[in-house]
Amino acid sequence: MTTIKTTEARPRRATAARPRRTSEGGTLNVFSHGMLVVWALMVGMPLLWVLWSSFKSSGDILTTPWSLPGKLHFENWINAWEKANIGKMFLNTLIVVGGSLTGTMVLGSMAGYVLARFEFPGNRLIYYLFVAGMSFPVFMLVIPLFFVLRDFPGLPLLATYQGLIVVYIAYSLPFTVFFMTAFFRTLPTSVAEAAMIDGASHARTFFQVMLPMAKPGLISVGIFNFLGQWNQYLLPMVLNQDEDKYVLTQGLANLALQQGYQGDWGGLMAGMMIAMLPVLLVYIIFQRQVQAGLTAGALK
Repeated sequence: MTTIKTTEARPRRATAARPRRTSEGGTLNVFSHGMLVVWALMVGMPLLWVLWSSFKSSGDILTTPWSLPGKLHFENWINAWEKANIGKMFLNTLIVVGGSLTGTMVLGSMAGYVLARFEFPGNRLIYYLFVAGMSFPVFMLVIPLFFVLRDFPGLPLLATYQGLIVVYIAYSLPFTVFFMTAFFRTLPTSVAEAAMIDGASHARTFFQVMLPMAKPGLISVGIFNFLGQWNQYLLPMVLNQDEDKYVLTQGLANLALQQGYQGDWGGLMAGMMIAMLPVLLVYIIFQRQVQAGLTAGALK
């Protein structure tokens, strides 16, 4: 009789505990999904508002800012591209960000590979100097950078493309080296050793063997650098005072300051969408690679 009661009691305890765990998991799922919905609304609603405002007239934006456009004003995009000179600023931004992103990825991946794969005196010191560069506030660098670019011997760098490219590379390099050093440490060393045994040089091993294996990490850190450099505002505002070389963030800021109640608010919204579209497209195209790069180290 005692044995029968014991075996009957155990399933009852198990069945009694299951609804409690299910209810706890359901409550957690509802809470997490609710937070995701709130976060999506906080991020998505401003983007949608700018999008539909770019097709509204300036009067409709001021009088009924939350209503959908009754008539699509495509001329806002034309005015922003031509009259507000957004097209020229877009080209300037492509030149600066393209050059700086290429330099950042090449130098950052090479430095990260060396720090991850080779032991030499000062290895850890150099690595920690890059890490310290991530925590250094950029606001403290603006004035020294201005004088360095202005007084650089033999080469004018202030208010030039090459000056902004060099500054952007220096700004993005610490995080790139930190990220790529950690990523290269997760890659197997046997492949590089096999390439060296076959007679490959260090340069060939890096560019033809290790760099293709690090593609997920390169895409991930490249996306982050692209976002930071494309949306950079403080550095070009201080180091680039030539209106012919204004980047998008400078142009949009000046355009917003010039607006009044009689201003072209529809053109301003269209200019903001033109500035945001490349960033959105890049992330949509490479979102799988970004996720793979961020989880590669954890999976290995």
